[in-house]
Amino acid sequence: MTVTIEKLENNEVKLNIEVESAVSAFEYEKACKRLAKRVNVPGFRQGKAPKNILEKYVGIAALQKEVLESILPTILETAIEENNFDVITSPSVESYEFADDKSLKVVARFELKPEVNLPDYKNMVVEIEEFKQKENAVDEELRRIAERFSELKDITDRKSLNTDLVNIDFSGYVDGEEIKGGSAKNYVLDLGNSNFIDGFAQQLVGHSTGDEFKIKVAFPENYHDEKLKGKDAEFNIKINAIKERILPEINDDLAKRANPKFTTLEELKKDVQEYLDNASKAENERRTSIKIFENLLDKTDIKIQNNMINREIQALMGEFKHRISMQGGNFDEILEKEGHQKMYDRMKEEAVKRIKTSLIVGKIAQEEKITITNDDIQGRIAGLANMYRTSTADIVGEIQKNPNLLNSINQQIIIDKVTKYLIDKTKVNYKK
Repeated sequence: MTVTIEKLENNEVKLNIEVESAVSAFEYEKACKRLAKRVNVPGFRQGKAPKNILEKYVGIAALQKEVLESILPTILETAIEENNFDVITSPSVESYEFADDKSLKVVARFELKPEVNLPDYKNMVVEIEEFKQKENAVDEELRRIAERFSELKDITDRKSLNTDLVNIDFSGYVDGEEIKGGSAKNYVLDLGNSNFIDGFAQQLVGHSTGDEFKIKVAFPENYHDEKLKGKDAEFNIKINAIKERILPEINDDLAKRANPKFTTLEELKKDVQEYLDNASKAENERRTSIKIFENLLDKTDIKIQNNMINREIQALMGEFKHRISMQGGNFDEILEKEGHQKMYDRMKEEAVKRIKTSLIVGKIAQEEKITITNDDIQGRIAGLANMYRTSTADIVGEIQKNPNLLNSINQQIIIDKVTKYLIDKTKVNYKK
């Protein structure tokens, strides 16, 4: 067998393969025997039809295809391994030809990963705005802990304050039509920690139990529901009850309630400070990693072929459509509003960024021999189980049902390891 390699534009490779007649003839005989066992030829027991009869019954083309399917995977795999090709698409057969002497010629092609020319990533210097906790961060965290053990007291002799919780009935309207999912009965809203749109909770302050009134709000321009983006809305409100949160004293008893291992408030404060320090470190590492990859994306030379970009655009489009569907939106309406070209350009920009980031991470992992261990995978599975409040066995079961999930886990592990490696090698200057 001989294989001639032809490198094409756009990171494509063409293989011209010629299989000697002795090999292809031998494989043809084997194909005849296999097919004879799978088809019923009238007048013959299964597997006993002579080759000439089988050729007439199923056709020589079917037998030749059987030969190709049998020997081609091994041929292509060998060619890829011997030439250290970093393949990103499965090889496709462009043409094949069986000669009269039974020799076989095959032309196949596939795409390679683009070449990645990295800058000096071991001596980078980045500048970020340092994240610092507020001076009273410990006191605020202690108050949040106290709120977990607070008691609620019914209020009947005053109006609502911005620290109260209110039980309300509400229904919302835009352009006179009721908002889908925009109404509820006996909804408990924390006026000081509301995740409703701006202006909603604030207008519920200063009212008494039993009050019925209207409020007006505006949905933000970046609201997830396309039908409500930037729209003015009116809500009918009824205050059913007002409750005041009574906080326990922040003392040794609270520390014991927060965690049985603590006996004093000082121990709880120390634990809170450690938590805040770790949170600050994580945030500064996040900011550093963003800056690192901005630099790498800007300075790394990669020529990405259009086919690769188009596949990534399709993947992004599929993810976007799925998110819109889960939010109850209509993808076609969003596409019509944004415009086909504008959405395509936006998706293309994101696709190129995602491809380049993936290639950079892969190249650095290869250069620095950063690999995935079984402990890494087990640790990530345990983390997922904890996040979704399920067992590791359930996560493993999901992986078995969806192999792509394991690929996603492996990819995230490599990204995290490469990111940590880069942060360790990078000098960080904080903006003054």
